[in-house]
Order: sequence, then C-alpha cells, then structure tokens
Amino acid sequence: QVQLVESGGGLVQPGESLRLSCAASGSISKFNTMGWYRQAPGKERELVSDKTYSGSTTYAESVKGRFIISRDDAKNAVYLQMNSLKPEDTAVYYCWLRLAFASYTKEFWGQGTQVTVSS
Repeated sequence: QVQLVESGGGLVQPGESLRLSCAASGSISKFNTMGWYRQAPGKERELVSDKTYSGSTTYAESVKGRFIISRDDAKNAVYLQMNSLKPEDTAVYYCWLRLAFASYTKEFWGQGTQVTVSS
C-alpha cells in the first residue's frame, strides 16, 4: 500500500555534496515521521536523520552541521542534503517512513540508494 522510492545516490569525492530524494506513495497519514537510515558494509544500520510531521528533527552526531533534512508534504517527499561528504559517509541510504496510529506504529522502507565517497 505504501511505497518509498529513493534517488540521488552516486559516487562523489570527499568534500562534495549530494541530495537524496524519497518519494512516498499510497495511503499516508499526516502523522508520520520520515527520514533516512544508512548501512555501511560490516556495520549496523544507523539513523542518519528524521523529521516529524510537526517539524522536529533528529541528526546523528556524525552528520550534524553537514546534512540537512527537509520535507515537502504536498509531494509526500523527504530530502537529505548531504554536504562536505566524507569517506565514512559511504553506505546504502534507506528512506524510512513511520506511521503513527492510536495504538501502534507501522514502518516502511525504500529499496536503498548507494552513496560512495571516495577520492
């Protein structure tokens, strides 16, 4: 019912920027949180950033000051502007959506987009 599709990944050099986009479709409640997780080879999946419908944001310490998350609710989209990229940012980035209901939550994931930062 709900589908998330990421785009914008690619290969960049350290210090460069990328902008990830995620478009959601289906039945999406306004009471949601959208964001980005990433997983590098041999590492656990980690939250990069998310943003609630009310505007609250979360950033991993490693990306604070470099990444900016934004939403466009009219388009059911979430974006991640990644600046000053570092090799340690290399990972598969997954768009994430959490729907909040009265007694439970439901989570959805995109297919992932590869971000590689290398000289």
